[in-house]
Amino acid sequence: MAKKSTRTTPEDSQASTTDSAATSTASEATQAATQAATSTTDDQAEQTTAVDPTQQITDLKAQLDAKDDQLLRAQAEIVNMQNRNKKEQAALLKYDGQALAKDVLPVLDNLERALATPADDEAAQQLKKGVEMVYGHLQDALKKHGVTEVAAAGEKFDPNIHQAVQTVPVDDDHPADTVVQVLQRGYLLKDRTLRPAMVVVAQ
Repeated sequence: MAKKSTRTTPEDSQASTTDSAATSTASEATQAATQAATSTTDDQAEQTTAVDPTQQITDLKAQLDAKDDQLLRAQAEIVNMQNRNKKEQAALLKYDGQALAKDVLPVLDNLERALATPADDEAAQQLKKGVEMVYGHLQDALKKHGVTEVAAAGEKFDPNIHQAVQTVPVDDDHPADTVVQVLQRGYLLKDRTLRPAMVVVAQ
């Protein structure tokens, strides 16, 4: 039986080299195709995510307009607060001493009652004269600070400055809604009612 020869011929070596070269070339071609595909995909992604400059400018303008509106509103609110504070300060200055004036009014009422008491002897008359001086000085001090008496007797009834505590029938001398009698004097602090006058009104 004859033995099979294992000797490599030049033709076989050349064929093996050719197959190896072909395989390497095919691998390189595959890698190149893969890289090209990846590059194309990346370019498409960049084009997709790219921001339109015109749209970006429009968005920035919208944001700027919103900030301007917020700034204008804040400035307007600050101006309003300043105006309110000025009005409050002016009112405080205008009606300064209102609480003190209210506390003094009962003293004025008591002096009026003392003056309404008859003085029979000379000592009582002297005392009454002293009370009259105190009463006059107190009235002058109140007027100096803007406290004035409410006009009432014979005037048309005004609920803003008068307080009706009693009514009487209408007659020729007293038409309807007319103040007939003053039971307690009322006072104003400038243009604000410090205490309404307690009155009798014709109805």
